[in-house]
Formats: sequence, C-alpha cells, structure tokens
Amino acid sequence: MSKNLFELMAQQSVSTANFLPNKKEIEFSSKEFAKNLIESGEIDKLEAFAQAERLSLAITNVRDELKASLPREKNIFFGIEVNPVNGRQMIQYNEDLIWSELKEKLSQREELLKVALKTNEPFYDSEGCEVPKVSVKYSADSLTIKY
Repeated sequence: MSKNLFELMAQQSVSTANFLPNKKEIEFSSKEFAKNLIESGEIDKLEAFAQAERLSLAITNVRDELKASLPREKNIFFGIEVNPVNGRQMIQYNEDLIWSELKEKLSQREELLKVALKTNEPFYDSEGCEVPKVSVKYSADSLTIKY
C-alpha cells in the first residue's frame, strides 16, 4: 500500500521547519521531493498526482481566503513581503468609434486569413488583393485536469 502524499509532504515540511526557506529554496526542494517520490516508486505516480492536484486546490483556496483578510498595508512576515497595489488603469478603447471600427476591420481580416489558410487555391479579398497564407505557431502541449 502506498503512503499518503500529504504525510510525505508533511515530513518534507518538518525537515525545513527550522529555517525560513526563500523562493528558490522552496522551488528546488519541492522539485527534488517530486523527483525522489517518482524515482523511489513508494507511491503510484497517478495517485500522487491526483492527491497533489487536490491539495493544490485546497491550499490555493486557503491562501486566497487568508490573503483577502490581510490588512491593506505593507507587511513583512516570516520572510514574505506583502505590498498593497492599487488597481490598474484600464482604458475603455471600445468607447471610441474609430477604434471600434478599426478593431472590427481587424477581426474581418483575421477571418479572411483563416479562410485563406484552409484553401488550396489563391484567395482574394473584396478589393481584389490576394490574401496570403500566413504561418501557424502552436502552443505547448498540456494536460487538462477535471474533477
């Protein structure tokens, strides 16, 4: 029977409880912990991943609730600095008629480029200009997680 991931993680945190690790130390030790967990074979990788995903969600929710309750002033505690930041300015470009028209033209051009990419023959826009086939770049492969 495999050990509980939470217990293994608790043991890992006990070994670092005597000092306040910085961000790089946490990143390094957690990656080493995961590598050792995988290599040791003490716990099934799929089970460990599922448990880690659940713990990640739980810890994120706890952190977010605690963060919302913090005072809105600069604080440094246990090696972590917290600074309040005012919301950023968000210009409402869509309220400008010219900007909106240009954005719509860009959207229409994007659609033409998509059609041109899928056709084998030359494709022309409403002004008689050939629409080029642009290159395509792909994002990195990933895994999706669902509960």
